[in-house]
Amino acid sequence: MTETLALLIDLMSRASITPEDAGCQDVIAQRLTPLDFKEERFDFFDTRNLWLKRGTEKPLFVFLGHTDVVPTGSLAAWTSPPFTPTVRDGKLYGRGAADMKGGIAAFITAVERFIANHPQHHGSIALLLTSDEEGAATHGVVKVVEILEQRAEKIDWCLVGEPSSDKQIGDVIRVGRRGSLCANLKIHGTQGHVAYPELADNPIHHVAPALQALIAEVWDTGNAFFPPTSLQISNFNAGTGAENIIPASADIAFNLRFSSELNAQIIQQRTQAILDKHQLNYTLNWRLSGNPFLTTAGALIEAAHSAIKEVTGLETLDDTGGGTSDGRFIAPTGAQVIECGALNETIHKVNENIGLEDLETLSCIYEQLLIKLLIA
Repeated sequence: MTETLALLIDLMSRASITPEDAGCQDVIAQRLTPLDFKEERFDFFDTRNLWLKRGTEKPLFVFLGHTDVVPTGSLAAWTSPPFTPTVRDGKLYGRGAADMKGGIAAFITAVERFIANHPQHHGSIALLLTSDEEGAATHGVVKVVEILEQRAEKIDWCLVGEPSSDKQIGDVIRVGRRGSLCANLKIHGTQGHVAYPELADNPIHHVAPALQALIAEVWDTGNAFFPPTSLQISNFNAGTGAENIIPASADIAFNLRFSSELNAQIIQQRTQAILDKHQLNYTLNWRLSGNPFLTTAGALIEAAHSAIKEVTGLETLDDTGGGTSDGRFIAPTGAQVIECGALNETIHKVNENIGLEDLETLSCIYEQLLIKLLIA
């Protein structure tokens, strides 16, 4: 039972389904405040946010993570209870193992070893944890960043502990993410009997060609860092459930994951032009989840490559795939941001897990990264 594994088991035993924290942040604060980390709580509504910082000098290195997890789904589908961490065949099973309590546990033990060996390190170290990453992310990191900006507390380097690895720990790091723009579209029609279509107005019939046009639209061709922008329809709801009623409206939800070739305003304008071309009676509401961000070079990437090579022997691939992360709130401040964490194979799935050796490897990578950045 290593220090990292024991801590992870404690964290995973807490059913911190978003936006709950279930005491995870208290556990972490209790471990780090004796190491001269100053504790600040920035809680908004039902979201808990923890800022722990050691030192006041530049540069500032930040570990960024979230203590909340996604719901478990059917408990019957799990081989062992999702909040009873269980070791089988060299892996620890349970909700949050990879996404991302494993990364948080590795943060903590890496920091503890680093400070024990280098108590007079250069610069400052901080941890920023939220309980609202898996949810709407409206009262979490984005709010804390506003506070840090107001008091001119600038982050230089930020490592997000999201599960970035593919086949082996450290084989992939995220150096950026695509933007995410969500749309809720309502097509207005007139309800009526299917036998009298002339007395009704079917919104499904009207919207079908427009949706095909949106799907077929070539938004961009991507660039050296990002794939082409993609639009996906996620929900389509219409009708009363009866077979003989033309519905009064149709509700469609879709999302665009967009490259740095576009911005939200351009996407909105082009979308509305397509809808208007089809002469629809519609209401359209948008929600920008995050803009694209990218760290192309710098000390953080160089140190990450070197640390991973030293610990694992791997040559790391820089990538911008996957969904969004809270790194999108840090990057606009001018910080260098990367994501480096566990394997992403089982995240959000039944029987989520992390390898016991992978957990220790991750902690060693984080420790080596601190050494390369904060020890002359």
